[in-house]
Amino acid sequence: MYHIERAIFDIRRGLPVVINSGEQRLLVQALEGSRSVDALARLSGARPTLVLTRHRLEAMGMSLTAEAACLPLPEHVSEHELNQLAVANAATKPSALLSGLKPAGAAERSAVALMRRALLIPAALTAVVSERAQEEVAEQIAQGRLLEVKAEEALACLAGAPGMLKRVSEANIPLEDAPNSRFVLFRELDGLREHVAVVIGELDSLEGPVPLRMHSACLTGDLFGSLRCDCGEQLRNAVADIQAMGGGVLLYLAQEGRGIGLANKLRAYTLQDSGLDTVDADQVLGFGDDERQYAVAVDMLNALSIDQVQLLTNNPLKMAALREGGIEVVSRQALYGSVTDHNHRYLSAKANRAGHFLDEVLESRSR
Repeated sequence: MYHIERAIFDIRRGLPVVINSGEQRLLVQALEGSRSVDALARLSGARPTLVLTRHRLEAMGMSLTAEAACLPLPEHVSEHELNQLAVANAATKPSALLSGLKPAGAAERSAVALMRRALLIPAALTAVVSERAQEEVAEQIAQGRLLEVKAEEALACLAGAPGMLKRVSEANIPLEDAPNSRFVLFRELDGLREHVAVVIGELDSLEGPVPLRMHSACLTGDLFGSLRCDCGEQLRNAVADIQAMGGGVLLYLAQEGRGIGLANKLRAYTLQDSGLDTVDADQVLGFGDDERQYAVAVDMLNALSIDQVQLLTNNPLKMAALREGGIEVVSRQALYGSVTDHNHRYLSAKANRAGHFLDEVLESRSR
C-alpha cells in the first residue's frame, strides 16, 4: 500500500507516475489539472492516449463492453478538445475525436482506478515508455523523481485495504437527540479518508441485532441544509430513531456524492441544472451509478464486535454489501426525509434508477 499511497498523492498534485504491468512501463498523469500533454510525450518518447471509462463513453453514445477504453491523441490537441472528451455534456458523440478507440488493458484500467481513488475526474493521460526513453525513466525512478507502482496494486486500490482500518481516537460527544453518544474515528491506510462510528447508548446493554445506520457524508446537506437532497434530515432522523430504539450505531462514512467526492459532486450538480438527473450527471463525468465501497463499514462493525444489525436504510446495496461482508442483516427499517419540490427529482431517480425503497414516501407526496 505504501507506494500506492504515494502515487495517489503525486497524482493529486498533477505529477506523473509510472505503472509497471510486467510487460511495459506506462507513464500516467491525471487529466484534471494536467499541465501539458506534450511534456508527457517528451518524457515517454511516445504519443499519449486518453483513457476514459465505459460510463463516460456510453454518455457520449458509444457502446463498450470493456470497463475503459484508450483513445490515441493527435499531435495537436487543445485543452478544450480534451475537456469535450472527458467531462463536457455532449448530446452526441464527437466522432472525429473518438477515432481509433480501443479497449483498455490492465495498466490503463489501473490508471483510471488511481484517478477515482484520488477523487479526481476518472480520465487519465497515459503514454507507453518507449525503448529510447527507458534508461532516462529508470534513472528518474532510481533517484526518486518518479514513482513506480505495479499495475495489479493500482487496480486494487479502489477497495482500499480491507481489514487494515486503523482505530485512531474517540471521545464522548453528547448530541441533541442522543446525549449518551461516543464518536470513534477510523482512518484508512492512504490517509485520504477518515470515518466515524457514532455509538449511541451502551452497546453491551442491547439485546438482539444492533440498530445501525450507514450514512455517507454529504457536506451540502448534512452541514448546510441543502434542499437538493434529504441527507441532512435523514442523518438527524437516524440519530433520533436509534436513540428511541434504545441505542445503536451510526457509521458516518467519508463517501461524499455516492463516492465521487465533493468536487465531482458539485460538477454533477451543475450538470443536473442543465436537465440531467443524478445518475446521468455522474455518468457524464465517467462514474457509475454508485461508486461507494462498504468494506470499510464491515471493518468498523468488526472493530466494534457487531455481527447482527437492524439496518436503517432504503438502499438494497447496503444490505447486500453487509451480508457479503459477513454481517447478518436481521431486518430493515425505512428512513425517510421530507419530499420537496427541490429534491423530488433526485429522490425519484434514486427510486426508479437505483432501486431504492422510496415508493411509499414518493406516493404520499403525490396524493
